[in-house]
Amino acid sequence: MEFALWCVIVGLLLVLMALSGTVLKRLPLSTAMFYLGVGVAVSPVWLGLVAAHPQRHGVLLERMAEVVVLLSLFTAGLKLSPGLSDRRWVLPVRLALVSMIVTIGLIAAAAWLLLDLPVGACILLGAILAPTDPVLASDVQLAHSDDVDKVRFSLTAEGGLNDGTAFPFVMLGLGLLGLHELGPSGVRWLAVDVLWATTAGLAIGATLGLAVGRLVLFLRREHKEAVGLDDFLALGLVALSYGAALTLHAYGFLAVFAAGVALRQLEQSQGSGDAHAVEQAMAHPDQTVADAVAVDREHAPTFMAQAVLGFNQHAERIGEVAIVIAIGALLWAVPWTGAAWWFVPLLLLVIRPVSVQLGLARSRASKTQRWLMGWFGIRGVGSLYYLMYALNHGLPGSVADTLVALTLSAVVTSIVVHGISVTPLMAMYEKAKPRAG
Repeated sequence: MEFALWCVIVGLLLVLMALSGTVLKRLPLSTAMFYLGVGVAVSPVWLGLVAAHPQRHGVLLERMAEVVVLLSLFTAGLKLSPGLSDRRWVLPVRLALVSMIVTIGLIAAAAWLLLDLPVGACILLGAILAPTDPVLASDVQLAHSDDVDKVRFSLTAEGGLNDGTAFPFVMLGLGLLGLHELGPSGVRWLAVDVLWATTAGLAIGATLGLAVGRLVLFLRREHKEAVGLDDFLALGLVALSYGAALTLHAYGFLAVFAAGVALRQLEQSQGSGDAHAVEQAMAHPDQTVADAVAVDREHAPTFMAQAVLGFNQHAERIGEVAIVIAIGALLWAVPWTGAAWWFVPLLLLVIRPVSVQLGLARSRASKTQRWLMGWFGIRGVGSLYYLMYALNHGLPGSVADTLVALTLSAVVTSIVVHGISVTPLMAMYEKAKPRAG
């Protein structure tokens, strides 16, 4: 009976989301807020169908978050059409490097001064909460590959980059707690966890993205083969990039993001077809029409990129349902601490905006754009993944309780306050853009 009830709840939720999706886009609400409420409802707080626990189910939760983040990172990469020499990349790179490091430092300083945590735990907390989320930030990300808005592009690329660039600081925090090898004077950490893992991750993902994309285009253009099953192509490239990076001790998150970017860059360099014509062909009821466009010399690159992106976005949305329900189902077991009442506002209202202002100092972003990027530092599934990763590496009990409480407090607060504010704020921004030029 429990499984049947689960089917009814999930089925009703998915049908409700399908029916109300267009309505929710006009309201100051997000789908993640509904998923979170469902998670709380099925926990011991009410129905008691799921008794999820951060320590007891840490491995499962880590894997769930890992898969959802991977799908989202690949999707984010596929949305970024400007070439790597385009000046629009400057802002997200500064956000993912300068702003993220400032964020980690400020969080660590606040934790060390006010929470009486060990230095390693302070840095670890900063690394867990510094990355913005590529999963829950879809409402402020690029809507399509032709979107050139500076705010949306910067937040999309930042979410893709900093989920990987935060990893060295996670390892540093674990190392200072005695849970990871740093080497004499941190030499191993700098050489392996920072330099090698970062550069190798980007290189592996970019290489595989280009290689697989070129192979598919060659087969389609020259031999009319490898047509269809673009969902297999998407999942295969995600898994291949991630697995290859981990095998070579590189950061898989960066590899998957780079693979998505590389596939989009390949489409931009080789495609000369009409994107609207491709979309019409993909929506045509006769599959032979779509297949003909898929192997057309001009349209093949655009068709491949659009088909992979479309599937990945659907898979990402399904993954979001599962992981946000899981977050809601965890809340009953969180050892809540009073520090969350001041720590979370400090993070969202002070640390994030300050880090963005410092990271984008003297940039071409306007005051309004910097303010929006400072506010929409959404925390979510990426932070949950890093938290579970740390717990599964043997985080001490008292430190674990504090980090669990602060992380989930930040994630839940972000889901609610950003979910409420995203629609009106982005609508005001879009309305003001023509007047601002």
